[in-house]
Amino acid sequence: MMRSPISGYSRLTKIQKFTTAGIAAAGVAALTFAAIPDSSDTGTSAQSIAVKPVAWSGEAFGTQEQQEHLGKQAETAAKQAKAEAEAKKKADADAAAAKAKADKERADKEAASRSAERKPVQAAPAPKTYANNLDGWIKEALDIMKAKGIPGSYNGIYRNIMRESTGNPNAINNWDSNAAKGIPSKGLLQVIDPTFKAYHVEGTSWNIYDPVANITAACNYAAKVYGSMDNVNSAY
Repeated sequence: MMRSPISGYSRLTKIQKFTTAGIAAAGVAALTFAAIPDSSDTGTSAQSIAVKPVAWSGEAFGTQEQQEHLGKQAETAAKQAKAEAEAKKKADADAAAAKAKADKERADKEAASRSAERKPVQAAPAPKTYANNLDGWIKEALDIMKAKGIPGSYNGIYRNIMRESTGNPNAINNWDSNAAKGIPSKGLLQVIDPTFKAYHVEGTSWNIYDPVANITAACNYAAKVYGSMDNVNSAY
């Protein structure tokens, strides 16, 4: 059976293809082959024909100088990006460290403040108490005298009290020369009013019969005249 003639080629072999990157890298010419179809009318047989190699130049991708320039630009951009990334990383780390430090300082201050607020308030010491008798009066008078810098001892005071009034805070002498002048001696250590007023110790009562006020005023006078009540052994 005779075939119908077809214009052009009836069959073509596949053109061997190379990728552009392969062609550029290899730098060789691509070869393709085409087959001439059989023709039963003419009786000719298929014949392979070689296609002329195609040469590729580097101009399609720029000159070598341009390629090197682009490469340097890419390298510079990469370095810059890396430097910026490292700078950002350091800045973030510094900011985090600063925040952590500030948070710690604030927490420490708050803890210290809470600790101070919870610190128990120490109650003021209770005032010292003294017995309401001769022993208590002498001891209270000695504490006041110590604070005021007035010399004297328990034994010296007690000895003179027992001689002058036998321990009676309301004792009064109405028969001696002072009494004759209208200024009788009064109290535990038999002090006259002018002397009591002149040597009164601040912080004590102004009542001459008050035991502590009488003792401190008499000891203050004795310190000025005799050096101390301890040095008094008779009427003074």
